[in-house]
Amino acid sequence: MSHTNIRGMRSKAALAVCGLTAATVIPLATSGPAQAAPYCGITWGSTGKVAAALTSDTVRGVRSGRHTCYDRLVIDLSGYGHSTGYTVRYVSSVHGPSGAPVSLAGGARIQIDVNAAASDAQGRPTYRPADPRHVVNVAGYRTFRQVAYVASFEGRSTLGLGVRARLPMRAFVIQDPGGQRLVIDVAHRW
Repeated sequence: MSHTNIRGMRSKAALAVCGLTAATVIPLATSGPAQAAPYCGITWGSTGKVAAALTSDTVRGVRSGRHTCYDRLVIDLSGYGHSTGYTVRYVSSVHGPSGAPVSLAGGARIQIDVNAAASDAQGRPTYRPADPRHVVNVAGYRTFRQVAYVASFEGRSTLGLGVRARLPMRAFVIQDPGGQRLVIDVAHRW
């Protein structure tokens, strides 16, 4: 074999090795243990959620729903073109305007204060549940244990949400042609 052929073979072999090396990805060492992806991609956390808007909205209804990764509570409100303020947070016990604690089923409690009265400007109720201790039926839900209507006082309505444990949650307002909705989602797990 000629010297030129050997040099050509070496060049081809070197190119093949370089190509293989360029295509090979070598993982870098990381410090600490690997972290699992969040459940269903949920990154909400469990700290309080607050929107400070003041409005003249009224509560029209409360409903709930089950989803693949979370349970959802929806408070239907009157109001158009502006957001309603709210405070949604985990508490050791839910309290109404009188200061009396409200008993709720579950291992953790969420107090929902929405800046919307449950009556109109003339004092007529816009929301009056048949059973304030059990506003919606949450039997069979993975996270929710009880939803209670606590009170409406001076333009603010309070609800209590009993949940299985302190889990990630989020709150937000959705605008729609019929008014707006305060939505509270609580994940099934971390």
